[in-house]
Amino acid sequence: MAKNAPNILVIMFDQMAPQFLSCYGHPLVKSPNIDALADTGILFENSYANFPLCVPSRASYMAGRYANAIEVWDNATDFSCATPTIAHYLRSKGYTATLCGKMHFIGPDQMHGFEQRLVTDVYPSNFAWTPDWTEGPQNRPTGINMRAVVDSGTCVRSLQMDYDEEVEFFAHQKLYDLVRFSEKQPFFLMVSFTHPHSPFITKQEFWDRYNHDDIDMPKVAPIPLEEQDEMSRWLHYAHGGDLDEVREEHIRNARHAYYGMISYCDDKVGRIMATLDEVGLSDDTVVIFTSDHGEMLGERGAWYKQYFYEHSSRIPLIVSCPSRFKPGRREQSVSLVDILPTAMDLATDIGAWEPAEPLHGNSLLPLLGGDGSGWGDTVISEYTGEGTCAPCRMIRRGKHKLIYTHGHPDLLYDLEADPDELTNLAEDAAHSKVRDELRRALLKDWDPDLINEKALQSQRNRRLIQDTTGGEPTWAFKLREDDDERYVRNSGAVQTKAKARYPFLAPPPIGR
Repeated sequence: MAKNAPNILVIMFDQMAPQFLSCYGHPLVKSPNIDALADTGILFENSYANFPLCVPSRASYMAGRYANAIEVWDNATDFSCATPTIAHYLRSKGYTATLCGKMHFIGPDQMHGFEQRLVTDVYPSNFAWTPDWTEGPQNRPTGINMRAVVDSGTCVRSLQMDYDEEVEFFAHQKLYDLVRFSEKQPFFLMVSFTHPHSPFITKQEFWDRYNHDDIDMPKVAPIPLEEQDEMSRWLHYAHGGDLDEVREEHIRNARHAYYGMISYCDDKVGRIMATLDEVGLSDDTVVIFTSDHGEMLGERGAWYKQYFYEHSSRIPLIVSCPSRFKPGRREQSVSLVDILPTAMDLATDIGAWEPAEPLHGNSLLPLLGGDGSGWGDTVISEYTGEGTCAPCRMIRRGKHKLIYTHGHPDLLYDLEADPDELTNLAEDAAHSKVRDELRRALLKDWDPDLINEKALQSQRNRRLIQDTTGGEPTWAFKLREDDDERYVRNSGAVQTKAKARYPFLAPPPIGR
């Protein structure tokens, strides 16, 4: 352990796109506490999820490796207990490791290196949500559909509010306990919320922070289905886009509620940072603020995550510790797999540790402590989850992004000239060299035929087990006896969340 090893506090939100934070340039959304964190820290302008879906994204972050390498294919894949995680690595250097909130671990190992969990998980830990590619994109094991948009608005209480209030309470308590009862060990504390994940519902208090008529509509209009790329067409059907009409008032309501949800998240960040300061830990703690993936929020007519377009695959990332790092902004491309090696370099004298197996991420310390000269500026994101019918992968290097959908044409975008990703350059002769270079890099150590075979076999295995056992045991970590009744277990997320909403499916407050 380094002589002055800092505490490490990771605050993770779910489905938070950076485009809707004021510190990333949104003119309307009110997130002053996240802004304050950005003002004292280093904000990464181009940070990405390595898999724009909850379970694989979080497993990849924990392992510092791409999801295909640890064979986590979708939202119902078990995460092997034999995979070392950021919690294992930090504990090996004398840290305590505590999980407070959502990590969506699938399988019997519900700790993955953490010594202590403070809250149950909001979603299933078994194989209930296993996809079936053979059914086509209409296969929806989570029950996802457009009702989360159509029924958006306000409520008094929701399942996600229940959960995140518990997470915040125990996070504060843990910080108090760490200063009272720890033996001066540095700590790793993971605080993970489920907001602002759909459905788009917020309390009146947060809805009222915005004028409904001021809510901006999507910058990019819906793209006709026949003009969409294959992955986007798959996801249109996977999200039930053919089942409900999403009208302009629904879009405005959903965006209004999402902004309110971000303000709800922002208040929580402010209170956690206030407690950190109150107990005298601010100077000795590196705070990492991020999300597991983004949210399309109606851009291109698309919703939710799973896309490789910027609103879905980009995430916020802020690293703050003013006693160690000068505030600033970095343009280089980084991703969630970079957090594990960064944490280990913070915890040890640099170069004094070796991973048990090769990692796909790189330490961000050169970017935190300097200009990052020599940084590779390349990120990889992949997708083998529900909604698609074949392996998909994305690479960004410098200003270019290549999207690969197995068996279908490539997409190539110049994000500097075309930040809205409207002009596909893949067939442009002038860009053939960069296209071919990116394609080679994307396919290196990643065989789509083999990935396809492995994903399909894993789906068959898990569906058989789920059907045979009825999902028992659920493997869910339980804090309270009624946790299995309160949160999502052997059912779809959409239906369970709708039942937990009070008042039950209140009409959206159109025109307010």
